Amino acid sequence: MNNFKVSVIIPVYNCAEYIGATLKSVINQDFDDYEIIVIDDGSTDNSLEIINETLRDCEVHNNIIHQENAGVSVARNRGIDVSSGQYLVFVDADDYILENHLLELYNPDYDFSLVQFAKKEGDSISVPNNFGFTEISTGQFIKKELNMEILFNFFQLSYKADIIKKNNVRFTPGVVYGEDIEFALKALSCSDKIHVTNEVTYYYVQRSDSAIKTTEFRRFDIISIFEGLADFYKSKDKNDLASLIIHSRIPKAIFGNMNYFFYGGYDFEEVIGEMKKRDLFSKLKKYEGPDKKFKLKLRLFLLNPKLYYKMWFRFKNSID
Repeated sequence: MNNFKVSVIIPVYNCAEYIGATLKSVINQDFDDYEIIVIDDGSTDNSLEIINETLRDCEVHNNIIHQENAGVSVARNRGIDVSSGQYLVFVDADDYILENHLLELYNPDYDFSLVQFAKKEGDSISVPNNFGFTEISTGQFIKKELNMEILFNFFQLSYKADIIKKNNVRFTPGVVYGEDIEFALKALSCSDKIHVTNEVTYYYVQRSDSAIKTTEFRRFDIISIFEGLADFYKSKDKNDLASLIIHSRIPKAIFGNMNYFFYGGYDFEEVIGEMKKRDLFSKLKKYEGPDKKFKLKLRLFLLNPKLYYKMWFRFKNSID
């Protein structure tokens, strides 16, 4: 039984420097009838102490869970399992939300609602996205993501809890990169429509020591995540979405991450060796999307990877 309108789920691991401010932004909402669920995933700093201190006199109902370190996916899944809200909202421990975040996300006429976010890196804040529509079918939205026509993160959404729980949609344990988008794209396929607002209420703070920046070639793990998602869509008779993943999203994810490593100064032979080990060249060849510019770059790379790299490196140095 749903006792609250919204459950806010916050996984925490060694975020003592940020978690106090994050929790205060969640506490100070212009919204009633919500709960805060914090899962401390075996922090070795004083995160748990700060969590307890910040929430001790909090008037918002809260549930603090401490578990042995098992990863962010397990922590979020624990939050889902103990939640009692009509809707689920996720906030990362080093991000923050504005006072109207839950107000914008709560809409009982829809199974999913979406707000916009801005990325904050140091003193720089990205220009927020604007989708230009207030409602969209989940099928159309998923296709736009798979075609990489929109910039989207899982934390932008509120998820109807009954849909998540009845369909057993969960985060995949042990995955560092891509488990969040997998969760969102699975969840969205279980319903019909999304309500969209262009109000920016979530601030995603990019840290230099974040998990994504320290996982090296594990960024390529997202390929297996998308392959699993394609199998999931096939099992739901959504073969058009499965085909989009295999013939568009996966090749673009491989190519984008490859260029990420090149830009980060990774050795060319190491990157190519890793791609061969993971059999990524055969998956690149499956691209059948409409992007002519991408097709040209992909053809050049597959014809002569070293030549592509030299041309890419020369262009990179000309704009740095």
